[in-house]
Amino acid sequence: MRALLIDDERLARAELRRLLAAHPDVQIVGEAVNAADGVQQIAALKPDLIFLDVQMPGGSGFDMLAALEDAPKVIFTTAFDQYALQAFEVNALDYLQKPIQAARMASALQRCAARHHRATASSAGKKLFIKDGERCWFVALEDIRLFESEGNYTRVYFGQQQPLMLRSLNQLEEKLDPQRFFRASRRHIVNLDHVEQAAPNDAGGLDLVLHNQLAIEVSRRRAPQFKVLTSL
Repeated sequence: MRALLIDDERLARAELRRLLAAHPDVQIVGEAVNAADGVQQIAALKPDLIFLDVQMPGGSGFDMLAALEDAPKVIFTTAFDQYALQAFEVNALDYLQKPIQAARMASALQRCAARHHRATASSAGKKLFIKDGERCWFVALEDIRLFESEGNYTRVYFGQQQPLMLRSLNQLEEKLDPQRFFRASRRHIVNLDHVEQAAPNDAGGLDLVLHNQLAIEVSRRRAPQFKVLTSL
């Protein structure tokens, strides 16, 4: 696995290198010293895994993840145990408290390798990181049934959750697969895999029903494209 180390402390990065030297299957491809640097390094190096410090000057590790279009696998590293619960809420691979013990590192890497192999075998899709206040989630795109515009924010519907993310619908649309995610209207992007019913309406468009009885209207202008995509 290709790993990137993100920590503002030079000694902490050096300690990670020392611990990872015992694991030849992990290749360290670079280092970053803050959140902004981390975003740039991830875009350039495309690591499989990042070791991410939670508290850094200029933005936390959670803030950095929220700025990414597609988040890699994450192992959090921090000296502050009050972040442990939040780390597990975002479904990180693991949470390593400093000073990191060799046995805990080995355990975290074992979990990471197992998940990496499962994802490769199943051709698992991309995940989106969402931060809404103090709550955070890693969500597989395939599990998201609807994106709904709310000004400069977008409400994301998955499971029983409906958090807001600071990204416009237009920004999201540029990154989504148009064969799976359909722009139904100015306010909505629908995951076609979650559409349960489609029926014509009086306005010349379509009324869709998604999982959990979410009702969405497809505009008259976009209805023909929907019919082509779904072979209606």
